[in-house]
Amino acid sequence: MNIDEGVNMKITGILNAALLTIIAMTAQAQTTTEMVYPQAEWSKAGEILMHTPGQELFCGVIHPNAGLFDNYFDVDRAAEEHQGYINMLEKNGIRVHTVINILNEMTIGKLRELAAGVLTYDIGGMPDEDPGKTEEYRQKVLAAMSRADLIRCILLQPTVKLSRTDNNTGMEAQYIQKPLMNLYFTRDQSITTPRGHIICNMNSKQRAPEADIIAACYEHLGLKPILRISGEGRLEGGDYIPAGTLSLIGCGMRTNDEGIRQMMEADAFGHDTVVVVRDHKRWQMQMHLDTHFNIIDRNLCTMVRSRLEAKPGDPEYNTCDIWTREPGSKEYSLWKQGLPFVEYIRSRGFEIIPIDYEDEMHYANNFLTIGARHIMAVAGQSEALQQRFREAGVNVEWVPLDNLIEGYGAAHCMTQVLQREAYTEGIENIRSNDAKPSGEWYDLNGRKFDKRLTTKDVYIFKGKKVVVKK
Repeated sequence: MNIDEGVNMKITGILNAALLTIIAMTAQAQTTTEMVYPQAEWSKAGEILMHTPGQELFCGVIHPNAGLFDNYFDVDRAAEEHQGYINMLEKNGIRVHTVINILNEMTIGKLRELAAGVLTYDIGGMPDEDPGKTEEYRQKVLAAMSRADLIRCILLQPTVKLSRTDNNTGMEAQYIQKPLMNLYFTRDQSITTPRGHIICNMNSKQRAPEADIIAACYEHLGLKPILRISGEGRLEGGDYIPAGTLSLIGCGMRTNDEGIRQMMEADAFGHDTVVVVRDHKRWQMQMHLDTHFNIIDRNLCTMVRSRLEAKPGDPEYNTCDIWTREPGSKEYSLWKQGLPFVEYIRSRGFEIIPIDYEDEMHYANNFLTIGARHIMAVAGQSEALQQRFREAGVNVEWVPLDNLIEGYGAAHCMTQVLQREAYTEGIENIRSNDAKPSGEWYDLNGRKFDKRLTTKDVYIFKGKKVVVKK
């Protein structure tokens, strides 16, 4: 072999090695998917916020109805179920943040600030007591508290109701707690849209303080909320579902029009189409949209049978209002009002899997979608429903939640998804002459077309985007 041949072989080897490196880097780049604020419920979940319940749950289970629960359940077993659910999510590569871990990461000063906002000394029964000295004493106690006790104070929200006595220290007290017993339903205190996090104004007095804790958790994670619902506005996260090119928001028992108005005014939805789903039944078992409707994939969803088969005039008959705006603008306008929700969902290309009453009562509809046709659902559902999921190609991981569901919620309610893979929709290109007049076509604002398409634009047909070219 001469010198030139040796040099050429060496150069070829270097080029081949470089080419292999480029191919490997390209493959790695192709498998690395950007994680963003959730745009579509079926995109792969990346990060979730949860709270494993502890001693704050006890007061709720000793009088379930007052605690907004259905029945008594075992506090310790509930915590074990919750940790088991977290373990299942983590095995799917999902990072789970818990409220307790976040609180433990906060500075001691931040914990004192939060505890100071909830620890109350009530001296109403001691008219001669100096309020200044009482506050000084309260601050002294807070300054001495350990990290663990500050967290207990935050979760239990105690009031010390003081009175005079002739014995011992000269004081006695009644101890009253307003524990955050529903905090484990982390779906509800906030919503996460393509724009970011919104702190809700919750409908129930028992749950209102939870929003402050979740807001503090977001700020600790560097995720400053973009809006907080206030005044007469009511908004709860179980009523919100992102659906690719649109937002679905329930309006009924827990979320009202004023809360939705504040969302639209602040451009907080992040979608150009907002579908307001009106609940006319207002039943505790179906308090949120996610208790009677849910999404598995871009063209597959579930709905409880009573809603699916309801007739106009029935309390279960859902209607929807469609609000739209031009791309790039911020102001929404009402396009359609009072549309049948089932008809609208089907027109968007969704197949609906019915949930029978027996399964509904076991929270079958309140599953969490962690990827396209991949859901985490409450174990113990009927064989008929399991077969429907199999026929639809749905990968179901069954989660044992027998105790936790007695709190009126399940797998979806216990999670706030912070990040999902970036949403992409397949686009098909056709010429205007190829567009068939049959079927129903929609523009990206949800406007319906029944005639032959001739205008160059992007449309929705059978659940897919279609580009019509001249």
